[in-house]
Parts: sequence; C-alpha cells; structure tokens
Amino acid sequence: DLRASDEADSAGVAPKRPMTVRDLLTHTSGLSYGWGEGPVDRAYQQAKVTDGTLQDMARKLGELPLMHHPSAAWEYSLSTDVLGYLVQVVSGRPFDEYLQTEILQPLAMVDTAFHVPAEKLGRFAANYGPDTGSGAIEVIDDPQTGGFTRPASRPSGGGGLVGTASDYLRFAQMMVNGGELDGVRLLGRKTVRHMTRDHLPPELSVRWGEARSPSEGFGLGFAVTRDAAQAGEVGSDGTFYWSGMASTWFWIDPVEEIVAVLLTQFVPNDTY
Repeated sequence: DLRASDEADSAGVAPKRPMTVRDLLTHTSGLSYGWGEGPVDRAYQQAKVTDGTLQDMARKLGELPLMHHPSAAWEYSLSTDVLGYLVQVVSGRPFDEYLQTEILQPLAMVDTAFHVPAEKLGRFAANYGPDTGSGAIEVIDDPQTGGFTRPASRPSGGGGLVGTASDYLRFAQMMVNGGELDGVRLLGRKTVRHMTRDHLPPELSVRWGEARSPSEGFGLGFAVTRDAAQAGEVGSDGTFYWSGMASTWFWIDPVEEIVAVLLTQFVPNDTY
C-alpha cells in the first residue's frame, strides 16, 4: 500500500502506477532515505524504518507515502535495500548468505562481509568525522568496538558491507571485463552493457545535495556519465561510478578499460 506524495501533503495519493524493479534499480521508485526535513522523511524517521530486519523495513515502507510517483523523479533512497529484500524473497535464502555464495566467494572477495570477524580486526581501519563542537577530526567508528564488529540484523543492500580495496577492485574488474573475472562469469556481457547504460529520461538526472547534474544519468545500479565534457571530467562518456557515505569512490571507464577505487574513511561525504 505505497502512496505517492508531492511533499506538500504527507497523507499522499495513490501512485499512478505500481513501482517496478527497474524503478528501484534506477532510484526512481519514489522512496527516500529519510535524511531530509520534509513530511515523508519525517515519517521515515518516526517509523524508524531501518530498525529491525529486512522484512521489517519492507513492511514499514509499505505503510508510508512515497516522495513522488514512480519514474517521476530521481531520488537516492532505500531502493537498493528493498532490492536486497527482494533477492532474499526470490532466492529463499538470507540476503547476506546469497551474496557470499553467489558473488563474494566466486570472485574470491575473501575479506568482504557485513561484519569483521575478531581475527581480522587488526586490519580494520577506523572511520573518522568532524567533532560537532570543535570541528576537529575524531574517530566516529572504532575498529575494535564499533558496529561492524558484530553481525548486522539488517544486511543492507544499499550499504554496510565491509571489505578491502583489493576485494572491491576484483568486483570492479569483473564489471569492466563484461561480467567475468579469472574464468568465473557472474553476468552476461550484454547484461553488463544494459546495466551500465543511462536509463533516465533526458529531463531527469542524478542529484548531488540540492544540485542536479544534467551531465549525469543513472543505469541499473550505477551513475553514468552522459557527457564527460559537460561534467568537466577527463574521461569517457559512459563511465559508470558511485560513491559511499564514508567518502569512498569507484569509477569504471569502459572505453579505456580503467578502474579506480578510492577509500578515504571520512563521514560525511560532502558530495551528497
């Protein structure tokens, strides 16, 4: 029972059509992350949508209004978390177990999981952020005692995996190779090409903070550079990428077959 809202009316209205998997993959579903101050975001905060399990999250979201009609706008959101729950339902396996057996183990991403086991804590980096009073940099997630030292109750499709640069490089290399790495094929070549095309209509684009960037579209899980010159990037049209909350970045240039991974461990990511 998902309803659409124009943010002026928190009660919402019936969506013009049902939400699709493609809407979720392109972040045009109408969902939010609940980070803002509008009525829909406040409803997320009051409902504590990310507390509990993936099933709990999906149930709560189904009772809340949408920010907009599906496909009407681009809004970075819990869409990827909902996709994680969908994987769990369709596969009949816990989402974290599915990732381990179907993606992480086949790609030999040996240090990637939703928490860091005790024997690996010595290699786990601290996460930093500004002190709210002085502005000085301080540790906000201690590698020995923080939340990532324990299994997650809600393995998040949108964020929460812990890993290494070398592990993520293997994933990125699989993508630039067209779905294959070291003899292991996870995706078809045409599937990767379809995922990394811009799926947004011309009037929609990726938004960083309050500013939208007409030169940046979105594929099925990745932002996509529409026009590198307009974006001010020394790269190729069709480069796909994303960033994380802790100021982490990756980008893949499929024309030049170049992959970059940058892990800087600082919250917030001011790009957002």
